[in-house]
Amino acid sequence: MTMPAITRNILDAIGNTPCVELNHIVPDGCARVFIKLEGLNPTGSYKDRMARSIIEEAERRGDLKPGMTVVEATGGSTGSSIAFVCAIKGYNFTVVSSDAFAEEKLKTMSAFGATVDIVHSPSGKITPQLIPAMRERAEKLSHGESFYYADQFSNSDVLVGYGSLGRELLDQIPEGIDAFCGAVGGAGMAMGVARVLKQKLPDVRVTVLEPASAPVITKGHGGQHGVEGIGIGFLPPLLDKHLYDDALAIDEAEGRAMARRLAREEGILAGISTGLNVVAALEIAKQLGPGKIVATVACDTGLKYVRGDLYTGK
Repeated sequence: MTMPAITRNILDAIGNTPCVELNHIVPDGCARVFIKLEGLNPTGSYKDRMARSIIEEAERRGDLKPGMTVVEATGGSTGSSIAFVCAIKGYNFTVVSSDAFAEEKLKTMSAFGATVDIVHSPSGKITPQLIPAMRERAEKLSHGESFYYADQFSNSDVLVGYGSLGRELLDQIPEGIDAFCGAVGGAGMAMGVARVLKQKLPDVRVTVLEPASAPVITKGHGGQHGVEGIGIGFLPPLLDKHLYDDALAIDEAEGRAMARRLAREEGILAGISTGLNVVAALEIAKQLGPGKIVATVACDTGLKYVRGDLYTGK
């Protein structure tokens, strides 16, 4: 085993995450399924990739300068990642979030030095109104020349960061990838990976996923759900119909059950969005059959959700 090189700073520890084959939950007669363990990034999420590119691309253009404050609306993983990058680079960071999201995420953002502004969710759930309300609040807070609004949902800089994930998959699975699937929030990960994969493998099937109770992509309307990081209540501006082949709505309960199975049968501790990813990957693997390869992503570490009920369900 080759040991990783010593890095210049912790930003260089982002990426180059392992990709492992699922061995126990894939039924016989299916394609092979590989999953990228993005929970091994520094803050425990693939959002570290896009946080670095958001900040560094803005610096490169001169949009973000020393002394400015970065502002973003986020459920927590993006916020934790941007707070982490801002801490290293010396920027102040104001984040608009909500009590609908895991307490661990809110505390992590604060631990990195972020100022956390909370938009209350009366139901405690993610509703079609919640993310737009958070974005509206972030836009108001970012007025003025001393602020930079990261705007992950419309900012194409995120694709730069996620492109590295696609390139790593190509290197790690040299046999080729027949299908890739990923749950969609802002759509940056799915589109960033799809763009890289389709340049190299034009016939790869890319499937985007969403909660069945909030089927904006598949049915045109939002809804209430509890899957953090996805199902934002409106069509993501970065979602490019030319870069994906189909969309699936996955039942949240199935995603929760799969997250528990991943922990107990594969030793992979991940959240509900990862559960949705694997439910869909197994469905696609059944359709493709033996001799094919399906890839997906473990979005983050399940350590972010241990205080909740995710792992206590049956």
